[in-house]
Amino acid sequence: MTLEVKTGMRLRSAVCDTEIIVVRATSKDLDLRCGGRPMLPAGATPTEKTPPEAGYDDPTLLGKRYADSDDAIEVLCAVAGPSTLSIGEKPLSVKGPRPLPASD
Repeated sequence: MTLEVKTGMRLRSAVCDTEIIVVRATSKDLDLRCGGRPMLPAGATPTEKTPPEAGYDDPTLLGKRYADSDDAIEVLCAVAGPSTLSIGEKPLSVKGPRPLPASD
């Protein structure tokens, strides 16, 4: 299921308490998931919380930025949870800090 993603959009997980804010999205329609299940708009209430799918149970960390290897999306974790963020079946990874320029 693809979702029309926009910068500034808040989304929540259907399987846990994870909530994210979209920092940057280069593609509008993405299959953004948490715990292997499609993400929901922040105001939506999941019909019933189910455990994450196998292989999608690595925790999402509060305050960390996550991005895919193609730089199609970057999100900020606003509420931590026990499930993995992914685009389709491809997990997002924690984005490291940018190196500071040399002061020489």
